Amino acid sequence: MNIKIIFLSLILLGSKAFAQTNYAVSSIPKNLLIKAGAVVRAYDEEIRVNDLTDVVYHTKFAVTILNESGRSEGRMRFYYDKISQIKSIKGSIYNEFGLPVGKFGEKNFQDQSISDYSLYLDDRVKHYNPAVTTYPYTIEYEVEIKTKQSLFFPSWVPVNSTAVSLEKSSLKFICPIDFKLRFKEYCFSGKHSETTEGNTKMLSWEINNIAALRDEPYSPDYDKFLPMVKLAPENFAYKGIKGSFSNWAEYGRWMSETLLKGRDVLTEQTRQEILELIKNAVTPKEKAKLVYQYMQKKTRYISVQIGIGGYQPFPAAEVDRLGYGDCKGLVNYTKALLNVAGIESYYCVVYAGSFRRNIEDSFTSLNQGNHVILCLPFKSDTTWLECTSQHSPFGFLGDFTDDRVVLACTPEGGKLMRTPKMETKENAQIRTAELTISAQGAVTGKLTTQFSGAQYDNHDELLNEPYEEQVKKIGDLYPKLTFQTTQLQYKKLEDPKPSTIENLSFISNDYCSLVDGKLLLPINKLNVFDRVPKEVRNRLNAVYINRSWYDEDLITFNLPENYNTTFPAEKRIVDKAFGKYTCDISYSGNKIIYKRTLQLNDGTYPAEQYADLVNFFQEIHELDTGIITLVRR
Repeated sequence: MNIKIIFLSLILLGSKAFAQTNYAVSSIPKNLLIKAGAVVRAYDEEIRVNDLTDVVYHTKFAVTILNESGRSEGRMRFYYDKISQIKSIKGSIYNEFGLPVGKFGEKNFQDQSISDYSLYLDDRVKHYNPAVTTYPYTIEYEVEIKTKQSLFFPSWVPVNSTAVSLEKSSLKFICPIDFKLRFKEYCFSGKHSETTEGNTKMLSWEINNIAALRDEPYSPDYDKFLPMVKLAPENFAYKGIKGSFSNWAEYGRWMSETLLKGRDVLTEQTRQEILELIKNAVTPKEKAKLVYQYMQKKTRYISVQIGIGGYQPFPAAEVDRLGYGDCKGLVNYTKALLNVAGIESYYCVVYAGSFRRNIEDSFTSLNQGNHVILCLPFKSDTTWLECTSQHSPFGFLGDFTDDRVVLACTPEGGKLMRTPKMETKENAQIRTAELTISAQGAVTGKLTTQFSGAQYDNHDELLNEPYEEQVKKIGDLYPKLTFQTTQLQYKKLEDPKPSTIENLSFISNDYCSLVDGKLLLPINKLNVFDRVPKEVRNRLNAVYINRSWYDEDLITFNLPENYNTTFPAEKRIVDKAFGKYTCDISYSGNKIIYKRTLQLNDGTYPAEQYADLVNFFQEIHELDTGIITLVRR
């Protein structure tokens, strides 16, 4: 379930007319051209609630694309289904002088189904990518969408990315005087007003002249520094169902009683299969694990970006019959199977992704999640399940949904819970390697790497491939090393915590360079840190490190006969607030022993520390790419 893009089309909606239509690039204020790939000339949105089952969205939007980097700002994508219908689309294209050079309408849009699967034939998308390659140019378009639901209103986001400037934008929300709208402003410095006329009221927001922000690496999420207004109704109608909520407890109760209730029915055959499956299991957790593995073997996940009708899961019996479903359907299905086993579970809404984002406790709205997971509230041992993976270990979420606030929907009401956090040393990549160097600079190597926590699936893309494909693709995962694989094996360990073991043997014919009879030995080709961010002066955003992790490498080099080095034993430590790096080189007989550790600490740091972060990473990179000279005795 991707609730965020369910109404991507509505992010682009608004009023019927512009105050100005001079789209000459020369008329753009000079300060808005700095750092910009595109300039939004006007973005006026109007949302009109006639009643709970009649809502009309209007937008007129104009954007000047200055160069290739801003091209994506002109692409249009509108979703619709039986509840939400696109009434009209029209637009024009202007050259850099503001003169019209073309028009387009709904007939120019490609129209396609969201999915080939029968569950989702009602969900469609219209999309259009202007075939203009001469910069700069301006695209202006107007859209009207009518929907029969008032459960969800899109957030107003005047600027939704860096490198985009804004001349002016407005939002008008027009509704009956007794319609209750909740809203919350973020980073908003514009004007807000509320007026009434007869039985109608209008809430309006306006913001102008926002200069483009440059992209600053290691920044927080956009909603921490770009303006936004979130909207949510108190009373609503959805697919013939009326309801209301103003807090998460009420929202969770509405979900449980209306969208989830009665959708957990299974066939008697499936019930008997589950009862037979768990008959010898002793504890509830043992039963739950068997049920989870049953679900994994029987179903597969289908990735569907669905339209506005996508809040309700398909019935468990339907998913059971078809053998596939999206996250909502699979979670609801697993929940139904667990019910047969007498195990309580919670249907939980989460904002998923490697970049962590919480369900916000101070504002209740439908569009804060994009995925669903399952919570099993065992006493003193709450367990979480990712139901869309056929291979995830029981109770393991990974970095897709870990360490964030989620909403659990229960018959007693919604409640906010936090998924488990994987601590720094859990998010580990531990490697030991033995490399034997020949007098010609070739290397025969054996290495064993253990991946766990947030790094558990670092090399997961190879696990379910045939061996020939694994051998073909393994080189992509070691980009600094050219080699031929002689042996490759993967093993999964689930207890006590999941990890993946990779055993790799290889031959590299050009590991060392031979120069004037000397061998130049790169000290670390297996795990070079080369993600050094660019320097940014006068940084505005705080430094945000999303996740902690830990790498440890122990490499033993067996030197060729009659070779040694005058390079002294050395230990280097780089210790900062946001991480620690150690590099230890020692000798034992004809062996060089190299030990490297790198730990990164998550958190938010002052903007002034960004230069220190760049220096930290740069020093690591330089030490990682060090070379030891081997000389014949």
